Amino acid sequence: MPPQRPTRRRELHHRRNGAGCIVGVDEVGRGPLAGPLVTAAVSLPLDRRPLWLRELRDSKQLSAQQRERLAPLIEDGALQWSIGWVHAAELDELGVSAALRLACRRALSHLPQAPDVVLADGRDELRLSCSTEMIVKGDATVASIAAASIIAKAARDRWMAELDDRFPGFGFARHKGYGTAQHLAALQSLGPCPEHRRSFAPVAALLQPRLALDAAGA
Repeated sequence: MPPQRPTRRRELHHRRNGAGCIVGVDEVGRGPLAGPLVTAAVSLPLDRRPLWLRELRDSKQLSAQQRERLAPLIEDGALQWSIGWVHAAELDELGVSAALRLACRRALSHLPQAPDVVLADGRDELRLSCSTEMIVKGDATVASIAAASIIAKAARDRWMAELDDRFPGFGFARHKGYGTAQHLAALQSLGPCPEHRRSFAPVAALLQPRLALDAAGA
């Protein structure tokens, strides 16, 4: 069965109901052991059909090459777009749910025009000041959310490739911070780097013996 194609039905529904600025948002990086959580916000044109619109999919259904090709097309063709970042140390302090809300607020705050309606993937309560519609599997069914997922994923992947140069040996360019066998082996060998999330169990488990040794030597 071919992948489901996102549509602009939800955006057009809200336009018919009087909304002027309709923005789709999606995040990437909720589960990795290292790196930032990234949210993108995208407002798509509703009065024309760019050629790339038919290629939109949930970013997880696309290859890295497809995302890298589509991301600049979306950025050039969108009415507006922006990205919000929450880095590892902030996520450790806030927790994942609060970090998700913060990344979303940061992305929306960078838009030239504030949204009347936000369409967001999932079930999380974003606690925004504007009207918000949470849509389960929205990244697979709603065009603006799918576009946001592609921009967010492409931006985060580029960031993780930069971290691979700054912190060699972890393989960030390959696994993007997720808990693969290779990443866990590197963690055991090298210990956490500053980009690791210390509140996540595999990293916290490595830190506990080190903290105990530091306390014993104090």
